[in-house]
Amino acid sequence: MDRVRIGISACLLGENVRFDGGHKLDRYLRDTLGACVEYVPVCPEVECGLGIPRESMHLEGDPGRPRLVTTRTRRDLTDRMEAWANRRTAELEKEGLCGFVFKSRSPSSGMERVNVFDGKGGQAVRKGSGIFARIFMEHFPLLPVEEEGRLQDPLLRENFIERIFACRRWREISESGRKPSNLVRFHSVHKLFILAHSEKHYREMGKLVAGAGTIPAGELYARYEKLMMEALRLKATPAKNANVLQHMAGYFKKQLSAAERQELQEVIGDYRRGDIPLIVPITLIRHYVRKFDEPYLSDQVYLNPHPQELKLRNHA
Repeated sequence: MDRVRIGISACLLGENVRFDGGHKLDRYLRDTLGACVEYVPVCPEVECGLGIPRESMHLEGDPGRPRLVTTRTRRDLTDRMEAWANRRTAELEKEGLCGFVFKSRSPSSGMERVNVFDGKGGQAVRKGSGIFARIFMEHFPLLPVEEEGRLQDPLLRENFIERIFACRRWREISESGRKPSNLVRFHSVHKLFILAHSEKHYREMGKLVAGAGTIPAGELYARYEKLMMEALRLKATPAKNANVLQHMAGYFKKQLSAAERQELQEVIGDYRRGDIPLIVPITLIRHYVRKFDEPYLSDQVYLNPHPQELKLRNHA
């Protein structure tokens, strides 16, 4: 299986493309996540024709639609950057990206909370988005996006990585033929994965799939994708995960001894309270899935939503 492809700000991979000729290498992104994905590096400033090194720039004006202005010579580069960003975004559509990691606080690539100055010496407000990041997110509203700074948070990191691998699986099923049967099969193995993020969306998606044969394929797949990506933006909290773990535990009520049932309940409770990481109850349930050859659970993406070597479920 090909590795999932995601875009990334080139400086985060250690490329010397910053305005001062430096980089902002993120070793986790380059070395750890990089072993499981294929990156498509992008540097808006260099790709739109600006040199290395170059004059620094910042955002000015209306935070909702700021201008990109150089800090010393006051050159307005907004039109140039927007024209390039629109062309590059159209090109990236052909790359089959399943996500993007932006450089935080960048006037071109910051996803959110980028400083916007009033141009009169007043205090900046952190309400902007970088020019390229804004255009990219407007063009790909459902695509998973994050910033390297936010990915330091274990829960946000896990959420983003879950989404990019879900996006890749969705692309594969969509490209295999937009048939109701394919969607039913996809939903069947993703049920508990979706439930761990949003019970509301889980129920809506179930109703949609139940009527799959009565909805035109294009509309059916578009509606399902929107609901799925909305659901996965919501973090899978300990309480939500514990609910799914209890659901899976119910499949072994008759096979487990009283002592084994008690142990499983204690492990789920310990996880819910934050005493142990999610990998502990997951490992125990995987053991029972194999031991009792439980076919429904063995197919559930929830048990293996991303490469185990990333160790995303190892934090308490």
